[in-house]
Amino acid sequence: MIDREQVLHVARLARLELSEEEVTKISGELSNILEHIEKIGELELDGVAPTTHVVEVPNALRPDVPRPCLPREVVLEQAPDSADGGFRVPSPTA
Repeated sequence: MIDREQVLHVARLARLELSEEEVTKISGELSNILEHIEKIGELELDGVAPTTHVVEVPNALRPDVPRPCLPREVVLEQAPDSADGGFRVPSPTA
């Protein structure tokens, strides 16, 4: 069980200001989370490949096929401000 002091310590690290009600509630929630993690730790997972999704997710990216670019002059015609063959951007303020 996560105690009040541990919750306050984590809240301080996260720079959170918690009410007494929130401390009590979060203490129970964090304890439940840790119990679930302990149960997962008891599983025999040798030979089980790690996954990122529960179901197979196909790659949604299109094939990377080279194609011609627009000419630099055409692109720079659309720029609000250009110089020396490139886009001009404002200097960052200090």
